[in-house]
Amino acid sequence: MKTLGIDEAGRGSVIGSLLVAGIIIPQEKEIMLSRMGVKDSKKLTPKRRKVLARKLKKMFDYNIVEIKAKDIDILRKTITLNNIEEIAIEKIINQLNDYQYDRIILDSFDVKPKRIQNKCRSFLGEKSSDVDVIAEHKADDNYLPVAAAAIIAKERRDEIIDELKKEYRKIGNIGSGYPSDPKTIEFLKKCDYDELPDTVRKSWKTVQTLKNS
Repeated sequence: MKTLGIDEAGRGSVIGSLLVAGIIIPQEKEIMLSRMGVKDSKKLTPKRRKVLARKLKKMFDYNIVEIKAKDIDILRKTITLNNIEEIAIEKIINQLNDYQYDRIILDSFDVKPKRIQNKCRSFLGEKSSDVDVIAEHKADDNYLPVAAAAIIAKERRDEIIDELKKEYRKIGNIGSGYPSDPKTIEFLKKCDYDELPDTVRKSWKTVQTLKNS
């Protein structure tokens, strides 16, 4: 049995892209992932994520979809963030469609996992009856293929944030890019709304609140 694990990184970030990764793991290789130390990416240091991501990308078939901040802003005028992530998941499934996998497991971003589970099944087309689809909250904690996908997505986001820190260091430290980070908020306050970089999600409530204040 082969599993396509899918997870994202940067969903709630106010700076940077949304990354969605998919990786195909044969069941007999899962014990190897466990021995490598693959687990929920949030429990790993950036350095460890980088090492594991490099190994995983050499060992298995994978793909990453990046949706940039400016594209998120455009798309959110007509659809929800959930819909945007669904678009990325559909791309992952289509791009890895030529590989033989028996099930898809993803970390559910929908409050009703069954809803995204059915949506994913619809992306499979004629293969929908041949592939089992599982969507669960905290799947990256419970399934190694999902944890592996999360590591790849998170490691790519780490790279992007590091690149942005260098690019905008003259303005200030962008921090983690998340609204909960005081450094990120301080960086946003230093920029006039009309001069915010394209890497900032201007449609985010955080930015709109700063604009109005």
